[in-house]
Amino acid sequence: MKRLLMLLAGFEIADGIITHLLVNGGFVQEGNPLMAVIVREGNFLMLKVIGAILCVWILWLLYRRFRRVALMTTSSIVLFYGAVMIWNLGIFFSV
Repeated sequence: MKRLLMLLAGFEIADGIITHLLVNGGFVQEGNPLMAVIVREGNFLMLKVIGAILCVWILWLLYRRFRRVALMTTSSIVLFYGAVMIWNLGIFFSV
């Protein structure tokens, strides 16, 4: 579980860094209209890091009480972020 949580935090932060670089570099536009304003401002990376820490903490607390639910949830989120990272890296290396 600890490895999954570290992977989740790493994916989420890496997603923030790549998104920040691509959007602020003018290569792409943020697809989520709610996040578009935040990405262009300087608070996006800080929000991603805080969000990653909060998610990991909540999932760890969930794991202590409901191991199976926490493992399934964390695994699903890691798979989702893995797909997002493949997408982002594909865009990053093509520009």
